[in-house]
Amino acid sequence: MKATGIVRRIDDLGRIVIPKEIRRTLRIRESDPLEIFTDREGEIILKKYSPIGEMNTFAKQYAESLCQVSGHVALIADRDQFIAVSGGFKSILGKSLSRELEEKINNRELLIASKGDKNFIPLTQEGTDGFIHEAISPIICEGDVIGVVALVSNNEKIRMGEVEQKLIQSASGFLGRQMEQ
Repeated sequence: MKATGIVRRIDDLGRIVIPKEIRRTLRIRESDPLEIFTDREGEIILKKYSPIGEMNTFAKQYAESLCQVSGHVALIADRDQFIAVSGGFKSILGKSLSRELEEKINNRELLIASKGDKNFIPLTQEGTDGFIHEAISPIICEGDVIGVVALVSNNEKIRMGEVEQKLIQSASGFLGRQMEQ
């Protein structure tokens, strides 16, 4: 565990403020849910809660199915990182979403683009994904954005179109409904 040197007091309602620098570094936004853990030494551990992260195994299986049906690389992410990848580019697994992708899904935008288009965005913070085509749909559960489904390709000859749009919309809708149960 890493010490920050920051000390905060608990107020009369039992609240404690997480400093802005730590929230920014850990990408914790207002209204983000946090899980609370304790250990045997009496430490309290706060962990950002990812509802779709609980479906990790299911997300991997769904990504594999989506990859087989579409012939493209299939990606599923929660609001912070990619949790399932199928069809190649396994190095993207666990990487953080780019700011541009976060903005698109927060705005509940469906995106289909190719490199060179004005609306083409990097998927990871590193921005070196190697994809030429992308189709992206937010996962919405009980009115909240909880993640994203994406199909990507580096094949110059095959562009994303209406079929890929319907596939990702169907996948994101299905995953969102699964989380509601």
